[in-house]
Amino acid sequence: MSSHGLTEGFLSEMMKGNEMENPVLQVIGSKRIASSGEQSERFRLLISDGKSLYSYAMLATQLNDMHRQGKLAENTIIRIDRYTTSVVNRNEKGEKRVLIIVELTVLKDGALVGEKIGNPQPMTDVPASQTQNSVGGSASSYEKPAASTRPSETSGLSTYGSNRSAGGSNGTAAGASLSDTLTHPISSLSPYQNKWVIKARVMSKSGIRTWSNAKGEGKLFSMDVMDESGEIRVTAFKEQCDRYYDMIEVDKVYFISKCQLKPANKQYSNLKNDYEMTMTNDTIVQECKDKDGSMPEIQYNFVPIAQIANLEPNATVDVIGVCKEASEVVQFTAKTSGRELRKREATLVDSSNAAVQLTLWGDDAQNFPASSNPVVLVRGARVSEFGGGKTLGLIGGSVMKLNPDMEAAHRVRGWFENGGRDASLASVSARTGAGAGAGLNTEWLTFREASDRSLGAGDKPDYFQVKAMIHTIKSQNAVYKACPQADCNKKVIDQDNGQYRCEKCNAEFPNFKYRLLVNMLIGDWTSNRWVTMFTELAEEVFGKSSQEIGSMLEFQTEEAEKLFTSMCFKSFIFKLRTKVEFYNEQARNKTTAVSAAPVNHKEYNALLIKSIQEMTGVGKN
Repeated sequence: MSSHGLTEGFLSEMMKGNEMENPVLQVIGSKRIASSGEQSERFRLLISDGKSLYSYAMLATQLNDMHRQGKLAENTIIRIDRYTTSVVNRNEKGEKRVLIIVELTVLKDGALVGEKIGNPQPMTDVPASQTQNSVGGSASSYEKPAASTRPSETSGLSTYGSNRSAGGSNGTAAGASLSDTLTHPISSLSPYQNKWVIKARVMSKSGIRTWSNAKGEGKLFSMDVMDESGEIRVTAFKEQCDRYYDMIEVDKVYFISKCQLKPANKQYSNLKNDYEMTMTNDTIVQECKDKDGSMPEIQYNFVPIAQIANLEPNATVDVIGVCKEASEVVQFTAKTSGRELRKREATLVDSSNAAVQLTLWGDDAQNFPASSNPVVLVRGARVSEFGGGKTLGLIGGSVMKLNPDMEAAHRVRGWFENGGRDASLASVSARTGAGAGAGLNTEWLTFREASDRSLGAGDKPDYFQVKAMIHTIKSQNAVYKACPQADCNKKVIDQDNGQYRCEKCNAEFPNFKYRLLVNMLIGDWTSNRWVTMFTELAEEVFGKSSQEIGSMLEFQTEEAEKLFTSMCFKSFIFKLRTKVEFYNEQARNKTTAVSAAPVNHKEYNALLIKSIQEMTGVGKN
């Protein structure tokens, strides 16, 4: 009988805390151990090294799809390319470890193997005297669990023997060092365990945000951390915010213990973790002084600036480029909140011979070294669109680094200094369409031609421009009350107590700002179409601010109707964005106006004459 190259003895060595590179094992069986929904489910494996059987193995969540697709069926031969271990139970008889498989390769399908290899025997606990408790390893140390653990508190990883202790201590006093404690992989954290220490690198750190409502005032900041197994968000409120904000630095490694775990809010986080942490009064955070290099470096997925033009609005992107130029800091007072704001626009360029505008606010704008042409790295920048052009901005969780010491930075600096500074560059932030003057890169079409071509039915939105007349404007729902924060346009909820709640910011405010969302029917000589116009463009077209229009609609309805009526039967050159979207399984073509400008009849007549010449051949040389 062939052994298929199984790494005999791996499981025994793993139980002792020893490491082996790329062990080859056989999957004997599997079991779904999770909980509520596909996002949080976990899979437990029964594995064999040909000599021993082990049931305390678990797939990291990023491998769940392999199991769902049947790639880890019974008898399958796999090679584990990356793994971590965690001590989940320790007592006088020995200790039990869970093996977390982070990366694997299927070497042979189970149907082709067809049988269990060898006569493997179940593993037993390894006596504590035989284990290696090396500092800074990837295992987690636990005290002897309390004798009276309620069954209802065991789930997820507790399947492997972890018990929730009645006490809250993990054996490490607040003033003691965590560096001598064995650590737990992030991918294995569960709300059903309260005794763990993680060792993680800080990927990003937000600024301090404050709020004020009927219940009082508060502040918070969050940070995203990672280790070799995964990533997770950590949020600190009030006292913890004061205690740890100045201490935490991006790129440094910290030991973290005694945070509360809860399901992650996927609306505000794109991290690959079903949970997030909240610091408590018992939380311990200590910088890791050990320079053993065991923590992975932050990974970036840099996108060439030229490709940003093809990204959807609100997408997040990693970018690196040289700041070719930057505006002066502009200070102004926000109309809605009365806050003093500072803003700067920086133009980034790279070897894709393209440029993009990066908007900086507050201290980022004030402290930016505009005159030195720094290399700028931004992780998690948000793409915005206006007038057909794309710009970048920083959001919570974004990280900006200046002149980082890394290969990508040296490469783009070399390009800039050796001709890139004077190269002819296309700006992906330039507004296109008639509203920008030239109308380049946007085809002139009639509404009938746009329909005949099924514009918007593809994977990406389509753009075209048309001379059209406004027929009807819907005054109903033309404005909404939005969060007063400068960087948030989320609709607020009226609490009926003088306060307005923003779910996105998780805060209440005594005021709000109006945002425009105008639906209008426009048409040319071939057909018509309903289009949506957002705040900035609507203010430009109507010649009034959103605050003025919002006040009219709420308190001076007749004046608002007069304003809307006065715009009917006026013609503009519209640049339109169209995309087919599905609502209740029905396809609808959503069209948005991204620019609108009065008709320049001389230029438009020249366009018509050119079209006639192309169709008839008359007047062409």
